[in-house]
Amino acid sequence: MENRFCAKSFAAIDFETANLQHSSICSVGIVIVREGRVTDKFYRLARPSPNYYTPWATRVHGLTYRDTDLEPAFPRVWEDARPLVRGLPFVAHNSAFEQRCLRAVHERYGIEYPRYEFHCTFRTAAWRFPWLVNHRLHTVSAYLGVFPRFRHHALADAEACAAIALHVFRAPAPLASRPR
Repeated sequence: MENRFCAKSFAAIDFETANLQHSSICSVGIVIVREGRVTDKFYRLARPSPNYYTPWATRVHGLTYRDTDLEPAFPRVWEDARPLVRGLPFVAHNSAFEQRCLRAVHERYGIEYPRYEFHCTFRTAAWRFPWLVNHRLHTVSAYLGVFPRFRHHALADAEACAAIALHVFRAPAPLASRPR
């Protein structure tokens, strides 16, 4: 199904988590796009809650307890990010995950959760490029010629997401035909 979101201004967001709890955000990456151009980037480590790492999570993103134990908790990190994202819709690759994390961490810390607007580059890429073998961030970004510096690094993933969003959320166009 076509996503009707078409914006030149948004905040591409990505979280990494320390464990299976959605509230365990340990890094935040945000790329601000205004009028179709990247205008700002934000990256912070955060002390997760609960504060432990599963071996699986560390294998995915490389972060450990030592990397984040002395970092500020999410509310302090979000206090710095909030002015950058104010008034912008969020774009994320698999937005359901980022939205669940943001809701969970707001709930854990008793922070009021505004009605953030989320749009998903994963679902839109699946609609636009049905011929791809999968629609993971790195598959779609490689197809579009975007090669993130790192995998599963919150800022690198947010940068890739922003690049994908600038492509897939452009003015509505007919579904591209399968490349030959």
